[in-house]
Amino acid sequence: MNIHTKFFGEVDIKEESIIEFPNGLPGFEQETRFVLLDIDEQSIYHSLQSVEQAEVALIVTNPYLFFRDYEFILDDNTVNLLDIQNSEDVVILSVLTLKDPFKDTSANLQAPIVLNSKNNKAKQVILKDTEYETKHHIISNGKGV
Repeated sequence: MNIHTKFFGEVDIKEESIIEFPNGLPGFEQETRFVLLDIDEQSIYHSLQSVEQAEVALIVTNPYLFFRDYEFILDDNTVNLLDIQNSEDVVILSVLTLKDPFKDTSANLQAPIVLNSKNNKAKQVILKDTEYETKHHIISNGKGV
């Protein structure tokens, strides 16, 4: 099926690549179907693109590429909502806030997106009682991926 996207114009996607967010995303509760589109050749950055609204797209990345010690415990409600049976099926993504210059770009580690890759169900989880914040610079001391 073809969808209109914020960054790539019209794109052909496969139905099985659609990620379902049963509760939508915070701020976009009505948007429940997204796809991940690679932005760069190394697949470090992705556009989490709404299937229904071209203007709704978030830039996301694997936070472990930048924050190797990043960890949190998933609550039972999320595990049940996403029907997570095996931790190896879980993919974690962080929403980026892009800045110019790029070195000022930050990742939201307080609200990771948890994706069950086995059934393509996802949820953005807002961590409570955590040291993580909504803005952690992805490049520190001139180092990045």
